[in-house]
Amino acid sequence: MPDIIELLPDSLANQIAAGEVIQRPASAVKEMLENAIDAGGTQIHLIIRDAGKELIQVIDNGKGMSPSDARLCFERHATSKIKTIEDLFQIRTMGFRGEALASIAAVAQVELKTKTANDEVGTLIIIDNSVVKSQSPCQANTGTSLSVKNLFFNVPARRNFLKSNTTETRHIIDEFTRVAMAYPNIAFRFTNNNTEIFHLEAGNLKQRIVGLLGKNLDAKLVPIEEATEIVNISGFVATPDSSSKTRSLQYFFVNGRFIKSPYLNHAVANAYQHLIAKDEHPGFVLFIDIDPKRIDINVHPTKQEIKFDDEKIVYSFVNAATKHALSKFSIAPSIDFTLHPEIEKLQAISQPFTENKKQHTQNDFLFQSFTEKGKAHFLDRNPKHQNWKELYKIQDAFTLQHEGQSEQEKEQEQLIKTTHEEQFIQINNAYILVTTSNGFMLLDQFLAHQRVLFDSYMLSSKNPITSQHLMIPISIELLPSDAVLFADLLPDLVPLGYNIEHFGQQSFIIQGLPADIPQGQEKQNIEAIIEAVKHEKTELRSNKRDLLYKTIASKKAIFHGKKLKVEEMQELFSKLFQTTQPLIAPNGKKIGKKLTIQDIAVLIQHA
Repeated sequence: MPDIIELLPDSLANQIAAGEVIQRPASAVKEMLENAIDAGGTQIHLIIRDAGKELIQVIDNGKGMSPSDARLCFERHATSKIKTIEDLFQIRTMGFRGEALASIAAVAQVELKTKTANDEVGTLIIIDNSVVKSQSPCQANTGTSLSVKNLFFNVPARRNFLKSNTTETRHIIDEFTRVAMAYPNIAFRFTNNNTEIFHLEAGNLKQRIVGLLGKNLDAKLVPIEEATEIVNISGFVATPDSSSKTRSLQYFFVNGRFIKSPYLNHAVANAYQHLIAKDEHPGFVLFIDIDPKRIDINVHPTKQEIKFDDEKIVYSFVNAATKHALSKFSIAPSIDFTLHPEIEKLQAISQPFTENKKQHTQNDFLFQSFTEKGKAHFLDRNPKHQNWKELYKIQDAFTLQHEGQSEQEKEQEQLIKTTHEEQFIQINNAYILVTTSNGFMLLDQFLAHQRVLFDSYMLSSKNPITSQHLMIPISIELLPSDAVLFADLLPDLVPLGYNIEHFGQQSFIIQGLPADIPQGQEKQNIEAIIEAVKHEKTELRSNKRDLLYKTIASKKAIFHGKKLKVEEMQELFSKLFQTTQPLIAPNGKKIGKKLTIQDIAVLIQHA
């Protein structure tokens, strides 16, 4: 029987490795930036075109490479960071597997220019699909320039699976932000399609956070600096009033490497208990410095997931450090003692407190119960105080008007209410039961309203929804990756009543919004749309408008738990059966079910 096991060709093995390491253009960006940092670069410039599919270039002023190192760096498992097995447990550099450049070269056309300070000329290497096309001397500055062109050109299936340019660019910005955040002492530039997105000078961590995430955080950062024998924790947490519905302002770094850890995220969130709402998330940029022997960073190809030898103790330190920082800077929920304007208009507040009123109040049973010592919880058993109507003489004009209704009017009001309730009954503030001539129909109010809203949005291209103009325009500043996504959504938001202008790279001016958005909720509404679209599994490129309209409909629909009036249920039912698919929600779920008298009889018999 002939032998059937063969060694894979290097080019094929590299392409397989690329499947793990280089999943999208952002993966290549991450590896290239980390190599530039490990090379000692103090000025690093990232250049991309066509969301990284046409070009990804990283230029650094690091130590560069000799001609032989320049050639060897593209071989698999070639690395300058590991000599022995013990070195694997002392890793403090970024890249160390020795697979990144080999993987990139296997799925792209690569051009490398590099030169050391001691060499008079540099080295130029051109690689196409893992094949070295040429290696020659060239004129170059000290450092390295690595250009990756036509990513996945030789793997069409991988290229076809890439998302829209907006999505891929957003992932690249996320990777750039994480790397630049971890090294504020390094100057970074980022150019996208000949437009400069970031120009970050070397500085301290706070300056870098503000430069990457926006000036509005400048006054909302609380420093953390805790040193222990096991772990050192430093960085910043954001004040409770800057919390948001998203986790976009959460960054954890272990020994300078960005990581994802829901466990540690919970440690921070727990410290904000009772300071923020349950559905909000605090912002933070925290660095954990720990002995490399206590962690395993080699558990995932992207090295964004790590293992601690004792997670519980790290959790405790992070939680305690956050609590200490918040308490140290007296961060606590503020209590507003100012009265609501409507309350200030009441007679009890607006009219003077005369001596007669004061004397009458002091003789009151309730006043005495709460002012005399030992009587705060005392109930007088004297029969003269058992007539509670005498204690609570309501003199409100509205109540008097209501009590003045004739018995005939009350009976008519009750009759109308009873008649409607027989036709429309809300169950658990979530479902609507509608009686029919031969049975009933049960509807999900949330899904039903989604269908109504979605159909109205789809018709908005022909009949745009009226925009409510704001007296004073509102300026909002988004995260860089969110700004790219939102700018792409703007044209499709116009028919829905959103009048928003892109003002600068990350800034937007809200001129008008749909009338159903409450005052003061303008920015939260925009953030909710961005977050929902960002985490949709459906690809925006396939049908961006449909996805956007489904997302907004889901956000604005009547939620479970909201009590509806009979008139509201009637209106929803009427509008639902004017839509294109009254019993199917935009997400494909069933809105309701109709049961006839016969169906009910069968259900009872089989109960």
